[in-house]
Amino acid sequence: MKKRTKHVRVKASRTIAFQGEVGAYSDLACRTAYPKFATLACGSFEDVFAAVKSGKARLAMIPVENSVAGRVAEIHQLLPHTGLQIVAEHFQRVNHHLLVLPGTKLSQIRTVHSHVHALSQCRKFIRSLNLTPVVHADTAGAAAQVAARGDRSAAAIASALAGKIYGLKSLRVGIEDAEHNTTRFLVLAKKPVNPDPRKGKVITSFVFRVRNVPAAVYKALGGFATNGVNMTKLESYMVGGKFNSAQFYADVEGHPEERNLRLAFEELEFFSHEVKILGVYYADPFRRKSAPKPAE
Repeated sequence: MKKRTKHVRVKASRTIAFQGEVGAYSDLACRTAYPKFATLACGSFEDVFAAVKSGKARLAMIPVENSVAGRVAEIHQLLPHTGLQIVAEHFQRVNHHLLVLPGTKLSQIRTVHSHVHALSQCRKFIRSLNLTPVVHADTAGAAAQVAARGDRSAAAIASALAGKIYGLKSLRVGIEDAEHNTTRFLVLAKKPVNPDPRKGKVITSFVFRVRNVPAAVYKALGGFATNGVNMTKLESYMVGGKFNSAQFYADVEGHPEERNLRLAFEELEFFSHEVKILGVYYADPFRRKSAPKPAE
């Protein structure tokens, strides 16, 4: 008699969505920050946001910048229009592994497969072995393909999680060129959180557009300086295909209800328009070890 397989249904309230294949660094970030949650792989960032809005997942884990590769430009264009709120941040150390089929020796490898950013982050290592890089859409997808092909001349650069999932062996660990290689992720949900500044450092993320007048950016940001607000990030990007129209994304320390940040926002709104707060949340312990972990 054939044994029936038992399927375990995971509640959406304990699910976090990410973009990429199972075993990707975004998947690893989800499992690290929310170990009690199931992860949901999605094909695109839009699919990730849709999963949360439709109720398939409670949270979304989205990469926004890497200490080596820089910002994920697509995300800054999407964030103001997701209909979701930033509720936490997570910094994930990136440790690249050289993954191969079990029994493969280093001398057998001829090509190395991975995402373009992972390949560029391991440029010195790849050059030292005289390997030919092959670009894939995803690190975990590259690992899956190497495993499926069964070719001992091919290796993948991906996470230890990807190696475990796809049955590959790690020949080298920490092959990235920069020791500080870290990716910052934002966690999004349907409803905002309201962190208490007395319990830990708070970050406020927002976007705004300045009026098309001389020194508009200088005047708009002046209130943050005069009120002693620390701005940890400021990015500008073109909107609507116009070179004279830019939107800014910013992260500042503090809660909008605190007097100094409230005054800074009042001055910002006087010299700009379309100010939109994307989220108010606790700073990750990566910034300050005393900050509380994101609530589950």
